[in-house]
Amino acid sequence: MKRIITLSLFALFLISCADKNAGAPANPPATLPVMDIAYASAATETEYPVAIQGKTDVEIRSQVNGTLDKIFVDEGAYVTAGQPLFKINDNPYRQQYNNATASLNAAEAAVINAQLEVEKLTPLVANKVVSDYQLKTAKANLAIAKATVAQSKAVVVTAAINLGYTTIKAPVSGYIGRLPKKQGSLISQADPESLTTLSDTKEVYAYFSLSENDFIHFKTLYKGNTISDKLKGLAPVSLVLSDNTIYPQLGKVDMVDGQFDKTTGAITLRAKFANANGLLRSGNTGRVKISIQHPNTIVIPQDATIEIQDKIYVFLLDKKNAVTRQPVVVSGKSGTDYLIKEGITIGDRIVLKGFENLPDGATIVPDNTKKSVAKI
Repeated sequence: MKRIITLSLFALFLISCADKNAGAPANPPATLPVMDIAYASAATETEYPVAIQGKTDVEIRSQVNGTLDKIFVDEGAYVTAGQPLFKINDNPYRQQYNNATASLNAAEAAVINAQLEVEKLTPLVANKVVSDYQLKTAKANLAIAKATVAQSKAVVVTAAINLGYTTIKAPVSGYIGRLPKKQGSLISQADPESLTTLSDTKEVYAYFSLSENDFIHFKTLYKGNTISDKLKGLAPVSLVLSDNTIYPQLGKVDMVDGQFDKTTGAITLRAKFANANGLLRSGNTGRVKISIQHPNTIVIPQDATIEIQDKIYVFLLDKKNAVTRQPVVVSGKSGTDYLIKEGITIGDRIVLKGFENLPDGATIVPDNTKKSVAKI
């Protein structure tokens, strides 16, 4: 009997709880911030690895063979155009020059003798004292003597040039590289290694490559009938150094290679940077950062999206404030924002925050509605 009474009381308790739950009001819709989609302007930045070279990088090589007698500069020194760098032992070349000069003097003396012979025979032939044949022979000898003088002068010039080559001077101003050869080394024109490298780095060139698709996009993005016209419309570029610091001077892309590399399928571009303080040297590496303007595009915060299985979604509101998960196609990034190519359009509304647990079809109360803001 007691057991029957206990079960009856428990049943009455359940009925009472059910009545209370049935009478409880449903949870109200969540109030969430919403954005109205409108056109905006944004800038995206793309980075490309670069190899930096001086405006002029010259290999310094000897044009004569010999022993390296003197080195006038040190590694890393700044030199000006025309400044002596190296001295090759000039004794053999000085002797060649002296011999050539002596041969020229002898040839000039032979011309004088041949001229005198012609002058002597001319009146004799006129008076028919000697035959005309002797005068013709004398004139031929004079011509040979003059040709010998011309040949000797050429030998003297060559000897003088070779003698001058024994002093190796800087062809341009710039910084001296490594000096692999030391004083006393035997120098040859055929040496595979240069004496040093001279870099003019008052301006430096940063070379980087674009893939074929990127280059096509580049050509369609900027106005102009020629590549030169399009380069004029390209904004200044930044240089990110290997330690991720930004080089203080902005650069300008001023050259596009004439053809694609058959091996890599890429084309080379060149950006020019001023380097008056010599902070950059040939061989530096880094990344060039190109900013591209995107007018009249759709820009939304990355925080207003969710990524599921490599797809990006937003939570789209209909006219009744019901939520639908909508996939979008992202065309680029601008800071913490996405540039949207497909999926939403002008006039749509999306939920900005608090959408993580919203099922499709859930109704919300829009709050803090804001339009997409132009970003320059």
